[in-house]
Amino acid sequence: MSELAAPFLGTMSLPAVTKHLQVLERAGLITKTRDAQWRPCELNGPTLRGAADWINAYRAFWEESFDRLDAYLKKVQSVKKGKKHGRQKK
Repeated sequence: MSELAAPFLGTMSLPAVTKHLQVLERAGLITKTRDAQWRPCELNGPTLRGAADWINAYRAFWEESFDRLDAYLKKVQSVKKGKKHGRQKK
């Protein structure tokens, strides 16, 4: 656990890293075992692949949604700027 946590200890506490690992374990993404005082963790490839596939299926949807939101916000901002300068853009 300490080896896994080491890169994050500047920004996260050891208990926070442990909680994150517990969430990953409950989701089936990692398997934690016990070897004396060691708690080795192992990635579960097939489960991780399933999660990655699910995320990728929604990636295009979210990217398109964010692109539409960006275009809308730019339109709203240009209308506000037009009103501020006494003219309205269409």
